[in-house]
Amino acid sequence: MNKLLFLLLVMVPVDNIIKDFYHHHEYVLVAAHRADHEVYAENSLPAIRAAIDKGIDIIEIDVRETRDGVLVLMHDESIDKKTDGHGNVAEMTYAELQGVHLKREGVVTTERIPSFRNALETARGRIMIDIDFKADTRSAMVSTCKLVKEMGMEQQVLFFVYDYKDADLVRAIDPGIPVMPRVHNAAETMAVVKQARYPILHADDACYTDSLMQVVRKANMRVWMNALGDYDDLGEQGFDALLQKKQLNVIQTDKPEELLAYLRKKGLHR
Repeated sequence: MNKLLFLLLVMVPVDNIIKDFYHHHEYVLVAAHRADHEVYAENSLPAIRAAIDKGIDIIEIDVRETRDGVLVLMHDESIDKKTDGHGNVAEMTYAELQGVHLKREGVVTTERIPSFRNALETARGRIMIDIDFKADTRSAMVSTCKLVKEMGMEQQVLFFVYDYKDADLVRAIDPGIPVMPRVHNAAETMAVVKQARYPILHADDACYTDSLMQVVRKANMRVWMNALGDYDDLGEQGFDALLQKKQLNVIQTDKPEELLAYLRKKGLHR
């Protein structure tokens, strides 16, 4: 097959997702928390592949940095709960981390901790990525942005920041990488809207009101909320309850396949 034709075919899935993300706000998109870990270990390459295979829109992955400067996927500061090893990611080398295996629900698997590069290579052209940046240094932020740009994936990612003021740090490194700031109250929400720089914000139950989020939507921004915990645990009843928040249009979940089927049944997803 012609190489260019092959690349175009590979890019089709994420192009459709990106088009929906930016131009079809009527669709509620699905984000798989720590990738699709219903069968595979969270933040693992198989969990990323599973989300892709199921047609999920976005994967959320947690990025940390090793002692020798390698970006890896790991939610916790320590590897004690998520692997059969012990220690903190920031105090271990990448080689040391490759000597342990990931766990799923306490059971040791054959999977290793993937590098952020591995994750990008697996997802490139196939699914959007929410980068939950958990490293502590600006140099790690620079490395993260640099790798995204090197792989030509700027429009395929969202860089999540817990404090909306930190969004400027990412923009200073690479203004071409879309940022998703988290907001905790009405004042922060309005500050983000007035900046007019972001395609999406992350809202919590505590700050959500339909009227406030209508302002966000009128600013052509998506509203991200979590189904994690109670909403997920209740299944369709929980999804019904969450969708009473009329303005949300991205949902992060631990049950991405179930949520996707539910949304399609409701006519809320392509």
